[in-house]
Amino acid sequence: MKFFRNPEIRLSLLWHLFLLVSAFCLGFCFPSRAGVLLIIFSVFYICSHYWITWRRYRRLAQLAREIDDMLHSQIPIQFEKYREGELSILENELSKMTLRLSEQAAALADDKKFLADSMADISHQIRSPLTSSNLILSLLMEPDLPSAKRKKLLQELVQLLSRIDWLVESLLKMSKMDAGTVCFQQTSVNVRTLILQAVEPLMIPMELREQTFSLEGEPETAFTGDPAWSQEAILNILKNCMEHTPFGGCIRASFSQNAIYTEVIIEDNGPGFDKEDLPHLFERFYKGKNASQQSVGIGLALARMVVSQQNGTLKAENRPEGGARFILKFYPPSL
Repeated sequence: MKFFRNPEIRLSLLWHLFLLVSAFCLGFCFPSRAGVLLIIFSVFYICSHYWITWRRYRRLAQLAREIDDMLHSQIPIQFEKYREGELSILENELSKMTLRLSEQAAALADDKKFLADSMADISHQIRSPLTSSNLILSLLMEPDLPSAKRKKLLQELVQLLSRIDWLVESLLKMSKMDAGTVCFQQTSVNVRTLILQAVEPLMIPMELREQTFSLEGEPETAFTGDPAWSQEAILNILKNCMEHTPFGGCIRASFSQNAIYTEVIIEDNGPGFDKEDLPHLFERFYKGKNASQQSVGIGLALARMVVSQQNGTLKAENRPEGGARFILKFYPPSL
């Protein structure tokens, strides 16, 4: 029988058989009625003990089968059947285990779906400029191509390659933060210097668009964070404002500090955000209705990840007078 495969049961059986034999021997030493009662009581006790033990092991075996079904078939366990004695302790621990397993299974399913969607988005984003690059290269191979046309195609090719380089680099940065391998510094970051360094790569494109940039705030304003990653976040926000600001428009950045947080506000006088886009602006690969053809949809997502990792917040809204506004708040590490 499976019941007797347990070594503790076999050991207890030997012990109880010894006690039963001892009871029989003692029964013959007492008067006949007392000896018979002793023998009957001993047999009844041993049978009762093994009947109760058998029921407990049967319920433990049933619990083991239900756990196996839950692990392989996602069948929930009815824990209300196990409430007494050591089974209640076992039930408590198993309930924690099954809850954790269910949460992990759901998280793995979400991660798998997210990974599949991300791979599809990444392949699409990279395939488009690669296809355009291959087309341009085939045109450049024509021997009788006019020099003016060749120069224009080369400029377009450089732009496409720069876009691919930025895309791959941004995806790598996001992957590092997803994996938790990024170690953010905790140093004092001067906000004015940070914004000036972030806007520097955009000064020539802004000049070509005849856009102006203004900066306001106390020069000593600072926060505790990572200067390189913070510059990356500010750059992506400024780049988004530049792409959505019309020719001759203006981009304004201001900053301030109080006892609770350091605030940075970046705004433009462009068309602003569509109401349907506002809840999704910082989602990865999301492109709003007013997004340009070159938009990938990861710049703002990367900016929020960087700010959040540094105990900060980032939100976007429409200005009452028109245009977009980004509000960054950096809190001290102790808060």
